[in-house]
Amino acid sequence: MHRVVITVDSTADIPPELARLYDIHIIPLTVILGEESYPDGDGITPEMMYERYHADGTLPKTAAPSVQAFEDFFRPFTEAGDSVVHLDIGSELSNAYNAARLAAADMGSVYVIDSRSLCCGIALLAIEGAECRDRGMSAEEIAARLTALRDKVSVSFVLDTLEFIWKGGRCSGVTAIGSSFLNIRPSLEMREGKLVVAKKYRGSSRAVRQKYLSDRLEGKKFLTEHVFFANSGEIDEGELDELETFVRSRCGGKQVHRARAGCTICGHCGPGTLAVFYIEE
Repeated sequence: MHRVVITVDSTADIPPELARLYDIHIIPLTVILGEESYPDGDGITPEMMYERYHADGTLPKTAAPSVQAFEDFFRPFTEAGDSVVHLDIGSELSNAYNAARLAAADMGSVYVIDSRSLCCGIALLAIEGAECRDRGMSAEEIAARLTALRDKVSVSFVLDTLEFIWKGGRCSGVTAIGSSFLNIRPSLEMREGKLVVAKKYRGSSRAVRQKYLSDRLEGKKFLTEHVFFANSGEIDEGELDELETFVRSRCGGKQVHRARAGCTICGHCGPGTLAVFYIEE
């Protein structure tokens, strides 16, 4: 029996247990640290990247999978007669979508979607796709559904340090702020596929993270059952537990998933970053 396969790139940062539960398949980006290269999530951790940065200032770089890598990833599914719905990090942030699109050009049963998102925003769409598949929708119908939903995905995070994203140049608004000497902790969000500064906070890391969550969740109505609460490491577990309790109190019984950002995302946002993701009505 032919099936619909949901796939994502590793920037989706979907927790392994959820990837298994929803049968979501992942292609890794490449993380480059100094002279060494690693598949995202294999042989390198965010903690290793942070340690290297603190030791000698080396920042990680990332690379999208090649067209050939995507072809090799999709082919076992298509040769089995399956259809594929694939989601990539927003095309304004990476070449992954374009490479996947080129790889799928001669594979009529592969639908490639520019998520216009990142991190667990992609995971939300992937889970929605899996639930649509399990309700019997075709790959074409699922692709249309996810494309229609992508601009309803609320993607935001608050930085604890500007160094990583400032030096990486991925957000012009952060570049305009400059380095972290002003003690500004900006909240960034995706708008029309681009990262922009949504708000600038000042104060202690703990107070800023609490205020950010309050701002992002106050009065929100959620379209689907899933909410993601994610961090990039170097946040006290006790504080994370308290913040997760706060998120759950604002989400009206929705399924709140706690996630850790992987190396690609952490390499651009740095330690101490907190994020919340949901699909709005």
